Amino acid sequence: MQVLTPVGVLDRDKQLGVVRELTDIVAAAAGDPTLTSRTWVLISESPDGGWGINGHANTAADIGAAARAAAIAAAKGKAG
Repeated sequence: MQVLTPVGVLDRDKQLGVVRELTDIVAAAAGDPTLTSRTWVLISESPDGGWGINGHANTAADIGAAARAAAIAAAKGKAG
């Protein structure tokens, strides 16, 4: 499994947590706990501006703004 993040958003503790959680999710989804010993997680970092969708290369600020807007919309959906 490959995870792509903006540069520098995961410190070492977060890297370890992401790898552990994703490994556990894969094993649980497959219903096979032995998969944890065979599941590889590759964390790759994309440079600022290296995230593109819909013809636009997004910066870390763009991604952060989109994530905040999505969180606000989700919170409003739960409240209403």
